[in-house]
Amino acid sequence: MHVEDLLRLESLDLTLLWGEPPLLAREISGVTATDLEEPGRFLQRGEIVLSGLVWWSAADEEATADRFVAALRGAGAAALLAGEETHGRVPEVLVDACRRHGIALLSVPVHTSFRAITDTVYLRQWGDLSRRPAASYALPENVRGELSRLLAEGTDPATLLTRAVAHLGTPPCHVLSATGRTIARTPTARALSAAEASRQSASALRVDPEASPYGQWFLHLPGEVEVPPRMLHEIAEVFAQYRQGALRREAAAQAPARELLALIEAERSAAAPLAAALRACGLPERGPYTVMVMATGAEERTETDALREVLRHLAGHRFVTARLTGGGTAAVIAGADAEVAAAEDTGAGAADSGSPGGSPDGVVAALRGLWPALRACDEAALPYGGISAPAATPADLNGALVQARYALTAARRAEGPNLTAVDDLTTLEALLSGLPTDVRTAFGIHALGPLADDSNPSHRMLLETLDTFLTHNGSWARTAEALHLHVNTVHYRIGRVELLTGRDLARLDHKLDLKAALLCR
Repeated sequence: MHVEDLLRLESLDLTLLWGEPPLLAREISGVTATDLEEPGRFLQRGEIVLSGLVWWSAADEEATADRFVAALRGAGAAALLAGEETHGRVPEVLVDACRRHGIALLSVPVHTSFRAITDTVYLRQWGDLSRRPAASYALPENVRGELSRLLAEGTDPATLLTRAVAHLGTPPCHVLSATGRTIARTPTARALSAAEASRQSASALRVDPEASPYGQWFLHLPGEVEVPPRMLHEIAEVFAQYRQGALRREAAAQAPARELLALIEAERSAAAPLAAALRACGLPERGPYTVMVMATGAEERTETDALREVLRHLAGHRFVTARLTGGGTAAVIAGADAEVAAAEDTGAGAADSGSPGGSPDGVVAALRGLWPALRACDEAALPYGGISAPAATPADLNGALVQARYALTAARRAEGPNLTAVDDLTTLEALLSGLPTDVRTAFGIHALGPLADDSNPSHRMLLETLDTFLTHNGSWARTAEALHLHVNTVHYRIGRVELLTGRDLARLDHKLDLKAALLCR
């Protein structure tokens, strides 16, 4: 395969930024992805180099780009494929450096993954990856054979990672999730908190670039451990296969979860089918349970990834997720189970993340602490979550789902973390925030009467007076002082409000009606 062949593939959508015909005719021997400033010692002649340009910033001098491209030329690289995602474009200084050193430069759009390019090259040149010549691999043949066997046997990720780097002396190494959950670590690697793991993953290698922002895994080795980039990519490919296998198993288990949520959505579900559905999902038949509903505005798979990822931080809690018929994705979370927590501990998963188990209150607190990390996964989306109060029995699950949906609506209106528990709705304003927009609007119109038309300047003045009057607990003097009016003027305006709305502001219930109407505007 030649460099120019990549440009002809519409599926990759690459753009030639610089390259003369002889350079485009160069044969490609392999692919290496790197973001090292000077990657020359890890490259082999004839390889194309994929770079996300993380090593470059707008403040860098021209010499930085020049050193990078000079290293490619010294190693005999066939071409440089530069990603546009990090900076929004390929810097002009890099184009100039490639022109000076005679390296063809192609830009990679955001929607084209490096993995797609890698797979295209190897599939075109050697057919299926499993039939590649041994010389084209960086991992030793015996290691590749052992990892293939372990994958087929369904070995846990910690063992898989330890065997993958054993020939390197088993250096400290982690596989981390998008929100800082430790999926696997070698025996020499220390436990990381979720916050520290999130920081480490920023400079780590993506395991599966095709995954959603919430489903990403990252392979992290400390900077002092020198491993050829191609070897890292081959180890990452092993975990991409492991992850895909796990996703297939999850998809196969989704039918019972969908059936359970359908029964919960139904207002009157018989006890026996509900108990059977809980058993089919591996959930206990006795509570407590917590129901959570999430909405991101993203496609179903991405939303499901987000919900599952944040819930996997909860040590000892079994859960299932499914799409709701009315939109959004819901989870039923069982109470903490010591046996489940112990099993997760041995997998170096939730325990390494500093994840809490325990009470329903602990679940809410844990999810609230994790929400900023979840939001950071995808800046283009904003996840909202609603959490129910504990449901003591399976019969209470329908009510818990109603609560979670109500809390979700309130979360959409709230400022802050965009995660609301029904127990947070302790004020009139918070309670009203969970009402659907159409209901809020209708109530405001009917309660305020003609005053609901705030396009009328006189009505706006009366609404301001009413709001101030209610805020100051019906005090004529303090309302007059706040509005810089005479008390008689306040009396006149409130009289007009009572006339137009049909309410008596000497009555507490009528005051509450109008306060609620103002909050619903």
